[in-house]
Amino acid sequence: MTLTTRNLLAASLAFGMVLGASSVMAKTPPKSTDAAAMTHADTHDSAEPVTDSWITTKVKTDLLTSKNVPGTEVKVETVNGVVTLSGTVASQAEHDKAVRVTQGIKGVKRVDASALKVAAAR
Repeated sequence: MTLTTRNLLAASLAFGMVLGASSVMAKTPPKSTDAAAMTHADTHDSAEPVTDSWITTKVKTDLLTSKNVPGTEVKVETVNGVVTLSGTVASQAEHDKAVRVTQGIKGVKRVDASALKVAAAR
């Protein structure tokens, strides 16, 4: 085998490995296999990733700057304009305010707060 042939073969193999690795990395498996525990974001790929990223960032920022909402305790995910809120808040009032703040963001089509739980009273 000549040096040129060997270099072309090595380059072809490296290129194939890069392409294969990128397709594997692009497919993120769902976070859970339990269908009941899966959120909207776990089961749907986004057709609008840039818009969804902006919405997620805006919701998180607004939650962090809102009074009576523990923004650090609320996880935010957005898929095709549907925002999923999860985590635990101290009261129903905090839950409701987090939903209201999220609904007020431009581009939000729907809010799924089924995974946002209210902590039990102590």
